[in-house]
Amino acid sequence: MDPVLLSRLQFGTTIIYHFFFVPLTLGLGWFVAYLQTKYYRTGDEQYRKMTKFWGRLFLINYAMGIVTGIVQEFQFGMNWSEYSRFVGDIFGAPLAIEGLLAFFMESTFLGVWIFGEGKLPKKLHAASIWMVAIGSNLSAIFILMANGFMQRPVGYVINELTNRAELVDIFALLSNYKGWLFVWHTISSGFATASFFILGISAWHILRKNAEGLFKKSFRMAIIVGTIALISVGLAGHQQGQEMRQFQPMKLAALEAIWESEQPASFSLLTIGDMTGMNEVWSLRIPYVMSILACNNLSCGLQGVNDLQVEYEASHGPGNYIPLMVVTYWSFRLMVGAGTVMLLILLYGTYLLWKKWPEKWARWLKWIVLPGIGLPLLANSTGWILTESGRQPWIVQDLLRIEDAISPNVSSGMILFSFVGFVVLYGILIVADVYLLAKFARVNPEIEDTESENMIPSISGSEK
Repeated sequence: MDPVLLSRLQFGTTIIYHFFFVPLTLGLGWFVAYLQTKYYRTGDEQYRKMTKFWGRLFLINYAMGIVTGIVQEFQFGMNWSEYSRFVGDIFGAPLAIEGLLAFFMESTFLGVWIFGEGKLPKKLHAASIWMVAIGSNLSAIFILMANGFMQRPVGYVINELTNRAELVDIFALLSNYKGWLFVWHTISSGFATASFFILGISAWHILRKNAEGLFKKSFRMAIIVGTIALISVGLAGHQQGQEMRQFQPMKLAALEAIWESEQPASFSLLTIGDMTGMNEVWSLRIPYVMSILACNNLSCGLQGVNDLQVEYEASHGPGNYIPLMVVTYWSFRLMVGAGTVMLLILLYGTYLLWKKWPEKWARWLKWIVLPGIGLPLLANSTGWILTESGRQPWIVQDLLRIEDAISPNVSSGMILFSFVGFVVLYGILIVADVYLLAKFARVNPEIEDTESENMIPSISGSEK
């Protein structure tokens, strides 16, 4: 019943729920915008059907993302008021820009796109969905800049009279290298998530011979974009690891389970620790690999968590500065493992396209339906857990600890009550979302009433 632990669990749970929807929204909007533009430029009816099919799924996901995201900002004032008091002057700036600029932009143009078909000039109607895609990604950029400050604080001073961090250089905040690495990684992940969402659903329809021409086009589009996106995700992750060595060495050591400093540094294939999580019992490691990943050479050294703990105690005072290593270690491996399987799926899909759908290979499409949709969600969630849990005990790196950020007047009972409520409510929303996505993902676009100009999903949509 520790209020700090309960608040962390509550925020972590709600943000993971929300993050199920965010990457798909970021990526799928671009696909829909491209398909809408292709229809208007070519007049090919297949592109109109594809736009409506994927556009409706985009709308369902977008709506759920909005509903689950609204509660996040309230928690900063309710559960984390000391955090808001300390860095509200900085953290609030990009969030305010996000709300006033990006969110209103995307929501306004989304309404124009939904109801504007047949009522607006084609170019203007196509431009509206491009503005939705741009707005949703702008929204992500400003939020990630705020998070980048938490990981690598810049552009601030500490007011000694008020004991608050105050923003003195918004350009430093908005050009924070850490934040832009997050932007690169997250938007690339959005494209990858949307690609695999399209791959999984397209494979399901191809197996059932529903609108094969349409879904083979979708499949090909997703393979191309997904391959580029997954490569981009890997490059962004590599850059993040190198930046981490400089500015968050404890996180890097924890995700690799490096207790003692190493030079050169090895990569852990499997490490088993004792029950305290502070000592190694057994490990299987590949020499030199972490030196290559962290520094692009064979001789680079990495500090271990024990040496870093001593340094932090000397500079910040007594305390435990080592994150929960079982979380950082396994979240990293689940993220990378999911990405590896995604790469194998892309290779399989590329082979199908290259060989023009040989029957003996196409029958294995059934094995990418659920993994194709679920693996990006696993990678996104574990990656976010790694990012946020790896800097513990800091809520703002080297400035504010978790226990000092909690609201002083909120009791454990209050937090537990709201936590249970959020879990139940979000659980219902997830069920509703999966039901709606599954229902409309099963619709056969060839037998659907494509003459309708309404993009809002109808519950009576035909299925096959």
